[in-house]
Amino acid sequence: MSEILPRWAIAFALVAATFNPTPYSYVGWALHHGWETLSVAVLLGLLLFAVWVIFLRATLRSIGPFGMGLVAAIFAAAVWVLHDMGVLALDNDAVTGWLAILGLSLVLGTGLGWSHVRRRMSGQADVDDVEED
Repeated sequence: MSEILPRWAIAFALVAATFNPTPYSYVGWALHHGWETLSVAVLLGLLLFAVWVIFLRATLRSIGPFGMGLVAAIFAAAVWVLHDMGVLALDNDAVTGWLAILGLSLVLGTGLGWSHVRRRMSGQADVDDVEED
């Protein structure tokens, strides 16, 4: 768990910095003020895109599309249970937005940390790129 938690926190920061229900995100800022400083908006957008590519590529290589779907399904089922038990109300758009951010960050964080968890559980390291002589 100690391998996934910091990676999840970084993934959460990436997702929330890109978009969240408050005006304090890249999307909110770019939509309202991006034309005033278009060069800055483009630069920040490209930097965010590059980080997204790195995170998505690492997640796809680590847990793959099936694993990403499985983590998302487990999160969705947990939200469903909390909603059915009356613990969580989904009638607020901001709550729904933050839940989506949490779910996506859990998928990315799990993917980023899964190789470390698998190595600890099995004692075997993952090697994706093998160079042949």
